[in-house]
Amino acid sequence: MKESKKKELLDWVKSTVITCVIVIATMTFIVSPTRVGGASMMPTYQDGDFVLVNKIGKKISGIERFDVILFITPNDELYIKRVIGLPGDHVAYKKDTLYVNNEAFEEPYLDLHKKQLLDTSSLTKDFTLQSLTDHSTIPEGYLFVLGDNRRNSIDSRYSSVGLVPLEKVLGKANVRFYPFDSVGIVK
Repeated sequence: MKESKKKELLDWVKSTVITCVIVIATMTFIVSPTRVGGASMMPTYQDGDFVLVNKIGKKISGIERFDVILFITPNDELYIKRVIGLPGDHVAYKKDTLYVNNEAFEEPYLDLHKKQLLDTSSLTKDFTLQSLTDHSTIPEGYLFVLGDNRRNSIDSRYSSVGLVPLEKVLGKANVRFYPFDSVGIVK
């Protein structure tokens, strides 16, 4: 009887240790939960939403235009923003339209926000990459990011963030797991 209790306890300890190792490895190398702080990504993400950050997605499929990423700013803060420009791109906004390499792009994730504007001014003020960064194109190894709440976002338009070095990108944030009524893949 004593032997079976020892074996049962040992099995329980083994199971617990293995589970802890798997959870720690998963959170370290594959995905990690992160809380969205602030309103800069509204309406896509709300303040207090919890997202899963896919750490291996950037290594497997790379980072693409319009991906939402989590990165570390020069002030060692974690920010979540949308990738607008990739290395070699020229980015500009004119009359609330995004132009990348002189081609207009639609941004359907901004439609709800644009409809909610009470005034007739634009959601995103006009700019060129050159006017913000002194670069005519995004240098190799960097990204240009914007928050979806363009009027309330500290992003690549500001010197405190600037162009984001690829090595500062922690991963892609495209799965919301809280609040429960909004769980799912977000684009």
